[in-house]
Amino acid sequence: MATKWKGKITIGFIALLYTFGLCGLLSVIVHGSDYKYKDYFRTPNFQEELEQFSGLISMFELADVQSDKAKEAITVSEDEIHEHRYRYGDLPQQIENINSQYEGKIQEAVDANYPDIVEAYSAERDKKIEDITKNFKSDDYVKNKIIKEKEKSIDEFYKAKEGYKSDYATYKKEFLYYFTNPTTGKIYTNIKRDESVETAMNEESAYFLTNYTITRDHIVSFGSYQYEELLESIIPVDIGTLDGKIAVSTTGDASNPLIMQYDTYRKKQLILLVTALTSLLALIFSYVLGKKVQAVPAEIEKWRPYYNTLPIDSRVIFFILAGLVSIFCMFYAVNEFYYVLDNPYHAVGPGVVLVIGACFLGLTYLQGKYLFTELRDWQNVKNEWENGLVSKAEKGIVVLFKKGKQSLKETFLNQSSRTQVVVVLVIVFGLGFGVISIFINPFFFLLYILTLGFIGIPLFFALVKKVGYFNKIVEKTDELAAGKLGEDLPVNGESVFATLAGNINMLKHGVKTSQNEQAKSERLKTELITNVSHDLRTPLTSIITYTELLKTQNLSDEDRSAYLEIIDRKSKRLKVLIDDLFEVSKMASGNIELHLEKVDLVQLLQQALAEHDDTINSSNLQFRVTNGEKPLYALVDGQKMWRVFDNLLGNIFKYSLENSRVYISTNTIENQAIITFKNVSKYEINENSDELFERFKRSDTSRHTDGSGLGLAIAQSIIDLHHGNLEIETDGDLFKVKITLSLM
Repeated sequence: MATKWKGKITIGFIALLYTFGLCGLLSVIVHGSDYKYKDYFRTPNFQEELEQFSGLISMFELADVQSDKAKEAITVSEDEIHEHRYRYGDLPQQIENINSQYEGKIQEAVDANYPDIVEAYSAERDKKIEDITKNFKSDDYVKNKIIKEKEKSIDEFYKAKEGYKSDYATYKKEFLYYFTNPTTGKIYTNIKRDESVETAMNEESAYFLTNYTITRDHIVSFGSYQYEELLESIIPVDIGTLDGKIAVSTTGDASNPLIMQYDTYRKKQLILLVTALTSLLALIFSYVLGKKVQAVPAEIEKWRPYYNTLPIDSRVIFFILAGLVSIFCMFYAVNEFYYVLDNPYHAVGPGVVLVIGACFLGLTYLQGKYLFTELRDWQNVKNEWENGLVSKAEKGIVVLFKKGKQSLKETFLNQSSRTQVVVVLVIVFGLGFGVISIFINPFFFLLYILTLGFIGIPLFFALVKKVGYFNKIVEKTDELAAGKLGEDLPVNGESVFATLAGNINMLKHGVKTSQNEQAKSERLKTELITNVSHDLRTPLTSIITYTELLKTQNLSDEDRSAYLEIIDRKSKRLKVLIDDLFEVSKMASGNIELHLEKVDLVQLLQQALAEHDDTINSSNLQFRVTNGEKPLYALVDGQKMWRVFDNLLGNIFKYSLENSRVYISTNTIENQAIITFKNVSKYEINENSDELFERFKRSDTSRHTDGSGLGLAIAQSIIDLHHGNLEIETDGDLFKVKITLSLM
């Protein structure tokens, strides 16, 4: 009975079954999560479609407020007027800020003797000062400005709304819906007039049917975050709700994308199920067949002596290559399985690759079996390895270097240039030999002329072109050596000269980038000195001023106490600035000691939030904190890490837009803790996000907040000391900080 199962066909069949079974199960594991739901209407993709449709209904049906009526409903509160007026400080502070903005520009224009530019800057400055002054003189002036801002936002929203009309029309063809407004009694539906709701929307006539309620919150949340506050103000609170049903009808158009997705999803589920069963059967069957094959068939075994004549290192290389090819084929088949689900005709390519993978898998198995026998005699393997091809190649390279052939190696270092030089030399010597052949036999004269015309002359012009190209490269390198960057060299073709020209262009761009970075560094250095001087001088000036006031005669006790309180506050402010500056400098130099211990980052974050509980409650910010169910333990310095959280929360309180939301979350990705802080800035963020790490950098460019500008620099230094990562992302006014730390 055993002889029945012998033969190389059986070995190949077993390898094919095993490869198919393994690839099939891997495909089910990789793609099965997409098809684990009962049907397409339970999938996240469909739920997103449903949410999108409900949002569009709320926008176009429930809250169909006209633009002009929305503008008529605009109101401006006293708080809004106050916030707009004091957004950048009081009147003297704002005037001082405007003057400081234009002082340098005007002075530069004066130094350059450009009176027209001086006049233009001065007029622009005076216009802004006049506008700010009117803000503090008239509430109506501020109110009109706020109304114009809101009207502009309304126009932008309704322009964006127009873009959703085509989507809404498409969804109305895909879904069947019936809604009533209990408040007004109005009905919204796309059911045909000759059909009743009970007939059109029931379990028997629908692939999908659900009760649904659409509220005012749907349209508020449907708009992006920049329109959320606007929609809250223009959508009436008593607008009511829409109660009804949404369905996907079985009697609808067969070309309905939702129905097509439903059918496709069901077919793919069936294919995956069949694949899982057949793969499992294939693995079981290959195992049973393998047990019946007791030895390698004789027709395959006869090749073993020839295989063993190969050097041991060559056999190892062949074994590794065969294994890699079989692994590559299996992964290719797994990746292509997704496309096979979309179109069965795509199975041809993966099927061929699967057969190839099975062949190489069988070859890997046989080589491994033979090599395992050889590896038992380790001393023999060592001796064979020393006499193998790899060892001989190493010895040959050493001999080549010892014989002084380094110059030849450098000459033919590039394969392309080596080939071109050899071809040119062959043609040149051939043409030279052709001249001699003319004297031997005049018959060769015509052949020589033809060769010279079709090969020699084109070669001459090609060489002239190459020499000209080379001279252009030499000229460009001379310009670069003289400090002139100029334009890029043309990169023609794929020759060595083209590669050289491309490398020179890259070096030139590198020099330009280096110059830009140097200029940026000088600018940041200047800003650092300016900001340090400003932030230290401001409290110091107040201390000196109020100290002088204390020396005046007949000073009342009430004024004396007030002056002392100001001096005390400003001196503490000055101390905080100096302490922060010393601390960030100490961290940047690495001259700081960490007391590492096992700390739960979630609990530490909660403690930091608890410390600021009073500030959170008194602020108008809405905090949304999301923590995982499990603690996140990391080896950190608890006090230093608390300082990071404290600095980031302090930034949020100082720079967040009023009445906005703050999102704080913790999660894990691949044994790393990810802690995220997100808020909307009340100041326009114009700087590069990388520059926000610079010392004394603030989003508040007017520098009227209490921050030192060192918070992010200190936080980043602490995270760097913990070998973590602190990243800043900005999207418009959305400010996001992400901290990454390794878990224990």
